[in-house]
Amino acid sequence: MDQLIEREVTARKKKKGIMIGIIAVLVLAGSIWLMRATLKSSIKRSEITTAVVEMGSVENTLNATGEVLPEFEEILTSPINASIKNVVMDAGNKVQAGQSILTLDKSASQTEFEKINFQMQSKRNEIAKLKLDLNKSFFDIQSNNDIKQLRISNLADAVENAKRLFKAGGGTREGIEQAELNLKVAQLEKKQLENEIKSKQQTMQIEIKEAEIALAIQQNDLSGLQRKLQLANIIATRSGVVTYVNKNIGATVHEGDALARIADLSSFKVNGSISDSYMDQLRNGMPVIVRINEVQMKGHVVNVYPSIQNSIVTFDVQLDERNNKQLRPNQKVDVYLITDVRSKTMRVANGAAFKGPADQDIFVLNGGKAERRSVHIGLTNFDFVEIKDGVKPGDVVITSDMSEFKNAKELTLKD
Repeated sequence: MDQLIEREVTARKKKKGIMIGIIAVLVLAGSIWLMRATLKSSIKRSEITTAVVEMGSVENTLNATGEVLPEFEEILTSPINASIKNVVMDAGNKVQAGQSILTLDKSASQTEFEKINFQMQSKRNEIAKLKLDLNKSFFDIQSNNDIKQLRISNLADAVENAKRLFKAGGGTREGIEQAELNLKVAQLEKKQLENEIKSKQQTMQIEIKEAEIALAIQQNDLSGLQRKLQLANIIATRSGVVTYVNKNIGATVHEGDALARIADLSSFKVNGSISDSYMDQLRNGMPVIVRINEVQMKGHVVNVYPSIQNSIVTFDVQLDERNNKQLRPNQKVDVYLITDVRSKTMRVANGAAFKGPADQDIFVLNGGKAERRSVHIGLTNFDFVEIKDGVKPGDVVITSDMSEFKNAKELTLKD
């Protein structure tokens, strides 16, 4: 019985030892595989991308988005309150200067025009009547003044006669005084009448002037309404393409409502957008690179809009080549705002190997090997990375992601 128990204990211990051995072998194999993976020392040439270090310029850029828009777009608005009568041009049609796009029903404004015209005729008649009345009144006063002048002349003669009669002994001093008093009264009456004539002249001029001003105001209103009626036939003032037209025939439109848009597709601009955190770096005249697919175009910022919406600030870019065939309305493009430029510096094509920090390790090809080197990174943009040291022009740098070999000092290249 004791021997049977001893055999069972021995078998259990043997099995446990085998299990421990198997686990140890697996741990060792895993450690070796992990170490080989960590210290992997070879890579296929087909798995990497490379670029040659060269001398050139590097721009530091801020990434933004943009939309291509026509540089010149005319908005045609309704000059009057009316309704849409007829649509001649549809969106997408080419139009020449002078061609009609749509017409408005202007009957209400035409009625208003005729009403103002009748009021002006009435005002002209009123002015003519006022001039006749004032001229008659002025003539009556002037006639009275002439009569006063004749009376004064007669009274002056009476004074002289009284004085001669007194010297001859046939008159009295009281007669002379009475004649002089009558003359003074007549002279004062004439002076009063002259003041009345002067006042009447000024009043006449003021009343006529007021009537003429009222007539001029009505004339301006009539001319303005006549001009609006002429504009009610909505026509293109320049050649281009109709990008929008209100086709709701019969719909009521108010003065100032947009009826159509005409774009000149011979030249374009870019409307850019960027986070407002970069607003302090935006400025007019700032150089810009616009990328459309693989095509790059240069330009500069011409207008930064002060308003911010949803933490986004917008700006306009004027392109150096505004009529490039790659440009299309409403086309989305990449915009790179240039904040700094360094020329005659070492640069290499940008790639996944360059990840942020100024101090980085990269791999440089040397024969059939790839050697790790520490370099200092300067300006970067979508295309290039500035390398300040650690390489020389002509060196071939691996630009693909090499984070898998972060512990390797040297790699062997395999075909």
